[in-house]
Amino acid sequence: MKKIRWGILSTAKIGVVKVIPAMLRGTLGTIDAIASRDEAKAKDIAKQLGIPRVHGTYEALLADPAIDAVYIPVPNHLHVQWSIKALEAGKHVLVEKPLGLTTREAQDLLDASKRFPRLKIMEAFMYRHHPQWQRAHQLVREGGIGELRSLHAHFSYWNVDPKNIRNIAALGGGGMMDIGCYCVSFARWLFDAEPKRVVALADIDAAFGTDRLASGLLDFGRGAASFTCSTQLSSYQRINIFGTEGRIEIEIPVNAPPDKPCRLWHQRGATITEIGFEVCDQYTLQGDAFARAIIEDQPVPTSLEDGVANMRVVEAVLASAKAGTWLPIAGA
Repeated sequence: MKKIRWGILSTAKIGVVKVIPAMLRGTLGTIDAIASRDEAKAKDIAKQLGIPRVHGTYEALLADPAIDAVYIPVPNHLHVQWSIKALEAGKHVLVEKPLGLTTREAQDLLDASKRFPRLKIMEAFMYRHHPQWQRAHQLVREGGIGELRSLHAHFSYWNVDPKNIRNIAALGGGGMMDIGCYCVSFARWLFDAEPKRVVALADIDAAFGTDRLASGLLDFGRGAASFTCSTQLSSYQRINIFGTEGRIEIEIPVNAPPDKPCRLWHQRGATITEIGFEVCDQYTLQGDAFARAIIEDQPVPTSLEDGVANMRVVEAVLASAKAGTWLPIAGA
C-alpha cells in the first residue's frame, strides 16, 4: 500500500496547530510540502513541523508533480476557488468546512468535481471520524434509543477580535459558517434525512455585520433538531440526542481532545451507561480515511453532495433569521 503525498495550501492556524501535526502521525500519508504567499512564514512553519518543501505561491504547490493530494484551510470565501484549481491541477482535495459561502458556490464545486471522476474531494467535517461519533451514530441507527425524535446541540466561544476572519463578513465570518454548520451536520447525519423546513433567529453584531448568535429549529417531519451557536458566549459545546426509548449525550462533540479520553452517556430506559473512548486524534483519523479512499479508489466517507446539502440548510437558516419566518428546504 502506497502513502499519499500531501501538500498544505496555506499556513492557516487550524492547519498548523491541529491538522498538520495530526496528519503527520497518520499511517497512510506524508506531508511533503506547504505553500504560503508569505514564503518566510511557510519556511518557518516547515522547519517547525519537519515539512521538506516550501512553495511561495499556491500555484507552485499545485504544479508540484510530487504532490498527490492537498489540504485546503484557506478562508471560507476561497474554498471553492482553490478546490477547483487543485482539481484542475490533478490533485485530490480535502477542503475545510464550509464548502463555500452559498449553496450556489458549493454546487459549482460539485459540478466542477464531476469533470474529474478519478479525483477524490471531501469536506473536512472531522467529527464524523471520531469513535465517539461512530458509536453514537451506530446506536441511533440500530435502535439503541428507540426512534430518534429530537436533538439539541450547543456550540459557542468568545471572540471579539476585529481582525479575526470569523468576524469579517466579507470573508465568510459569523457563527453559522464557522460552527453552526456542525450543528446542522449533526442533525442531518443522525436523522439520515434532510429537514423539510427551518426557522431561526440571529443576533447580528453591529460592528462586524456577522451573526454572533443564531438559534435554529429544523423540522424533519418525524422529529426536530434545535441548536444554538455563538461567537460571543461562554465557551461550551454539547449535544443531547433523544429517542422514544433512550438518549445519548456527547460531552465534547466537536473539539474532541487529542490527548485525553472522551466519553458519552447512553441511557436506555432507567439505565445510564458511560462509554469511554481511548485517546485518539480525529484529524489523524480523517486524514487516513481520505488517504485510504484514494489508495483503494473507494468513495470518500462523506460525499460532496452531502456538503452541498449541508450548505443549503445553513443558508436557509440565515435566510429564515433575516425573514423572520419558516422557510422550506428546496428538494426536501
